[in-house]
Amino acid sequence: MTHADDDVSTPHRPATAPFPMSTRNLPQPEVRPLPEPPRRMWRIIGPGIVAAGVGLSSGEFILWPYIASQAGLVFLWGAVVGVVTQWFLNMEIERYTLATGETAITGFNRYWRHWGAVLVGLTYAANLWPGWTTSSATMLSYVFGGDPTLIAVCLLVLIGAILTLAPVVYTALERMLFVKVALIGGFFLLAVFLAIKASSWRELPDAVTHIGQFPSELGVAVLMGALAYAGAGGGQNLCQSNWIRDKGFGMGHYVPRLVSPVTGNKEEAAAPTDTTGYVFVPEGENLARWQRWWRFANVEQAITFGLTTVVTIVLASLLAHSTLFGTEGLANDVGFVEAEGEVLKAQVGSWFGVLFWLIGAFSLFSAATGIVDYTSRLAADVLKSTYLRDSGIGESRLYFWLVWGLVAIGITILGLGLDQPLVLLIVSACVAGMMMFVYSGLLLYLNRKALPAPLKVRGVRAVALVWGIGLFGVLSVLTVRQQIDLHF
Repeated sequence: MTHADDDVSTPHRPATAPFPMSTRNLPQPEVRPLPEPPRRMWRIIGPGIVAAGVGLSSGEFILWPYIASQAGLVFLWGAVVGVVTQWFLNMEIERYTLATGETAITGFNRYWRHWGAVLVGLTYAANLWPGWTTSSATMLSYVFGGDPTLIAVCLLVLIGAILTLAPVVYTALERMLFVKVALIGGFFLLAVFLAIKASSWRELPDAVTHIGQFPSELGVAVLMGALAYAGAGGGQNLCQSNWIRDKGFGMGHYVPRLVSPVTGNKEEAAAPTDTTGYVFVPEGENLARWQRWWRFANVEQAITFGLTTVVTIVLASLLAHSTLFGTEGLANDVGFVEAEGEVLKAQVGSWFGVLFWLIGAFSLFSAATGIVDYTSRLAADVLKSTYLRDSGIGESRLYFWLVWGLVAIGITILGLGLDQPLVLLIVSACVAGMMMFVYSGLLLYLNRKALPAPLKVRGVRAVALVWGIGLFGVLSVLTVRQQIDLHF
């Protein structure tokens, strides 16, 4: 579906707004009718695939398979718990944007002006180092040879071009990640018949019979990290707001999309967009439409993000269990994928190991593209909505320069041959859990405080946010303690 150009009349900002949103830092939203949701669900499929596609990266190709190779399949229950937890988080992020057209970060800024800056700063701290790009380049070097650093530089330039030359950024990203998920699905379908052993399938019920048990030989911090970050993590979850808004979900229907200043619609690209949202009167037909939008969004996210992520983790773990279970001395990094590929070449055929590396390289490259996208989206949104509201600079132009800034930093790092600084390594390891702990609490506050009674978070979903606060709080403490023990 596309964003409508209709109903662009003079903003209606009544004295009494239908939503009890704070106007301390941002103005009152415009009141408009909630758009009619599509009658066929396939028309809104996309944001969940984008979330799954970006999230299917090193965790699914390295961390969860590594756990399976060392401890068997007994901890796969953790993947289900982690993905379900993130589904609840994603839906609360989507709730606010469906209802207001604003991102969750903009909602946080209504209550303290700098929440967005803090969260974006943490996102940059986690993603500044081009780790996913270098891992993709390393896997390509297994197949084609060459210098991984030079390959990584070329990949970074390609990422910048993809994100800033596509006429509509979200559409290009969605198409790439649809291809990624399809390729991964096709590969694992082959693996089911050619590489996953019957003995591994027989071990799969251990994931159910050992619920609540942690294989202690791997360390609590590693296992808690895998549980908490299954699927996504950190700033990626927050970008669910931006992706559904560009898809035109709910009140996001009225908000202009990010377009390329080079190849996109020039008027859209240059428009000094007022990123304050839109709200509706929660009664009558509007409320009936809200119920349909909420149902569609939940199902879309459950199928495309939840189911896709869980199935991928399970199949990747079964494959690692079939090839490397019991092998000692394996590294929990890209070298693990090299070892797995060599075993697949020996067990199935050279072509299958090469295909595994190529799929992994494309998976990590597309994840890196998504990471550059969501990091730049979050920063552009915060800058435009809070600090540069009256600057006359459109959000699309801000996004353009932020993308190329991140690419330039990555190329500089690679060109200088630098190792990741210790302080940045520690921050990267700690930041995702800390972010999720903070915004789990902020979401509970925001979706209770800023939304009218029929739309508020309550019941099981409120309990799920409290669970998220506890889970990510514990994870943050464990990870910080682990980093202190390792480096100080």
